Amino acid sequence: MEEYKYIIIPLISIVIAQIIKTIIETISTKHFSFERLLNGAGGMPSTHTTAVISLTTLIYIDYGLSSELFAICLIFSLIVMYDAMGIRYETGKQAEIINILAKKANLKESFVLLKEKIGHKPIEVLGGIITGIFIAVVLQNIII
Repeated sequence: MEEYKYIIIPLISIVIAQIIKTIIETISTKHFSFERLLNGAGGMPSTHTTAVISLTTLIYIDYGLSSELFAICLIFSLIVMYDAMGIRYETGKQAEIINILAKKANLKESFVLLKEKIGHKPIEVLGGIITGIFIAVVLQNIII
């Protein structure tokens, strides 16, 4: 089982992050959405961040700070987190405006509303970092 931990633990971290995200949203909206459980975009914690950080943490634990694998994972993780807070967050804000304009123009029948929860606020990415590290450390000790 240990030989597959670099696949299994990040996949488990995705599932756990989605469950946490769904619980937080259910509490805040007082409405459970099964669709939210399957939709990874937006919200607290960042599922993408949780996944890449869990992998980066595993590589750090096994190979150390100065390894090439850790450097690759860290750079990959930084790109994913930057994208989540930058490009995808701005895309979500643009989708909100487009949806408002489409509703005002009565394009409901000919226009499919765009997804607005795409990116993340910095606090949501930080939540993903903490969640990813925690899950990797805990599961690393369970799987070994």
